[in-house]
Amino acid sequence: MTIHKLDDKLKILLKEFKCKSSKKYKLIVIFGLLGDFDSFEYAINLGKLINSKNLEKDLDIYTFGIGNHKGKEKFSAFTKLPMNNIQILSDNKLHDSLGISQGLNVGLGGWVNMLLMLSGISSMTTIREVLRGYIGDKNASQIYGEIDDINLFNKFKFSGNLFKKTCGEGYLRPFELATFRLNNMIEIINNWEDYILSDDYLPQRGATFLLNQDNNVVYKYYANEILSYSEKMSKPMEFIYQIIN
Repeated sequence: MTIHKLDDKLKILLKEFKCKSSKKYKLIVIFGLLGDFDSFEYAINLGKLINSKNLEKDLDIYTFGIGNHKGKEKFSAFTKLPMNNIQILSDNKLHDSLGISQGLNVGLGGWVNMLLMLSGISSMTTIREVLRGYIGDKNASQIYGEIDDINLFNKFKFSGNLFKKTCGEGYLRPFELATFRLNNMIEIINNWEDYILSDDYLPQRGATFLLNQDNNVVYKYYANEILSYSEKMSKPMEFIYQIIN
């Protein structure tokens, strides 16, 4: 495990947002927009981590995303990431100060930049992740349990049992991740004005920092592409368990 001294910009962040903790580790997650695909997916995984209580005594989680208070409330309600674990930002100055990628910029606005990245331009991971959503992944965990209700556009309603009946269980089944991401997209589109503070920030990527009790950085990861919020997308939270356990 490589240990890095805390960057001055991270020191300022910890002080400004009062990220004080007596626990062994602090996880600092910088989202792009709250309404970003990666933000939603990452937050849902973090919410599960918090609610499982497996690491409660050892880990405090602080997240930061570009948005407003109304968006924060909806984001928390949907992802199950508690409100007190979320700080909202009015712009991407924090991202710039930490050297986080702004994503592709061809000078034609955030929409064009995001669409180009979604098509794989300067974001080849995106294509691989989209395909994984449809073909499944034997190395990843399943998302839906048998009794989970799935409602797409209020027209297609079914339970997670459909995935079990058609493809078995115990791994990420074909179309399961694509369904999960579609459900997230529907939530974002239905609440666009609350989640998307400005179209300019659509390509903005995020970063992850894990700090020990001495505030030294024991893990860091900068996302450069869409659907690449973790170093290992098949097991996005694995780095936490590897280091803490």
